[in-house]
Amino acid sequence: MTNQPFTVIIPARLSSTRLPEKIIADLGGKPLIVRTANAAMKSQAKQVVVAADDEKIVQICTDNGIDAVLTDKTHQSGTDRLAQAVSLLGLPENMPIINVQGDEPLINPQIIDDLADFFIKSGVNMATAAHTIDNIQEFHNPNIVKTVLDKNNNALYFSRSPIPYPRETQAKELPTQVSVLRHIGIYAYSVPFLLNYQKLAQSPLEEIEKLEQLRVLWHGEKIAVMKTAIIPAAGVDTLDDLQRVRRLWAEQ
Repeated sequence: MTNQPFTVIIPARLSSTRLPEKIIADLGGKPLIVRTANAAMKSQAKQVVVAADDEKIVQICTDNGIDAVLTDKTHQSGTDRLAQAVSLLGLPENMPIINVQGDEPLINPQIIDDLADFFIKSGVNMATAAHTIDNIQEFHNPNIVKTVLDKNNNALYFSRSPIPYPRETQAKELPTQVSVLRHIGIYAYSVPFLLNYQKLAQSPLEEIEKLEQLRVLWHGEKIAVMKTAIIPAAGVDTLDDLQRVRRLWAEQ
């Protein structure tokens, strides 16, 4: 593990299409965003900050001893929100930034540390993580984002569709020539790259797939992908997800 300090920033938006105000939903007596931040604080991060779009979230974080900054409500993505947070915090250019999703209260802190280490040692501008899929149902599930890589483990594409699509078996079996990878929604960035990201125009692919990382590929930038054996626990997108996470939390 590298000794270089890094910062975790957690984007948190109050409104949510599939589950309104999920970010402050109760999980074992505390709001979801607090549980996520507390999990991130178990990593080796120098600091953990919530980038919120609403005063209600900022107040909840403050009441629970978590640093938070108020950002604009108009950001198109969590990455855009992080870019503003970096500016507000005045973070130095050499500070690696890890983006942890606000609806991941069960995130394993080890994957945060591993990605920070991978990012720092790789010397790249942006990195993310993925793990192997060995289940055909997950391969076809549009809620599970897949990625394919080049020979240097840089992302070629991300999609909700089955990729790479095995033509001969009509995707009834998983491809055997390469690993099928599930993208994990955690990112690492350099500060200059993050600040430049907000200047990039949205791409048609990003709008079609609803995947913000496609903006980076569209504009010709690279995303290094760390392969990990750590399979992330359930995040919260829907009411069913929230109920499942509550059950998992109660079992801890």
